[in-house]
Amino acid sequence: MSHKMKSLGLGALLAVALAPAALSAEWLTGSELKRFVNGKLVYLATPFSGEFPLNYKRSGIVTGDGTSLGLGKFLAPTENGRWWVKGENLCQQWPTWYGGKATCFRIEKTGEQTLNWIRDDGRRGKARIDG
Repeated sequence: MSHKMKSLGLGALLAVALAPAALSAEWLTGSELKRFVNGKLVYLATPFSGEFPLNYKRSGIVTGDGTSLGLGKFLAPTENGRWWVKGENLCQQWPTWYGGKATCFRIEKTGEQTLNWIRDDGRRGKARIDG
């Protein structure tokens, strides 16, 4: 078998092997999104290898707690806001964080307990979910 044929065969094998992983990610909408976060803890990955926990309570309240990250030096370390689903977006609003402005996110489920998020201002990140 020629080198070119071996390379093509290896490329095809890799494409098939990696395809399920690529196809397993899905953008959540509506009721899927609500079921995914409702009553659960979402841990946002932070740039310094820490995590920022958000508790999405069934009542529509979301609690953020940045105490372990030392956020008390910069803003209220813990705050209760509200969350809701609007179409394809998970939205939340805090009394003082983000100046009290509502922000919305698209959520891409990348595994049973992992996700990517994109905020409406273009900022993006990763998180894990528990509960």
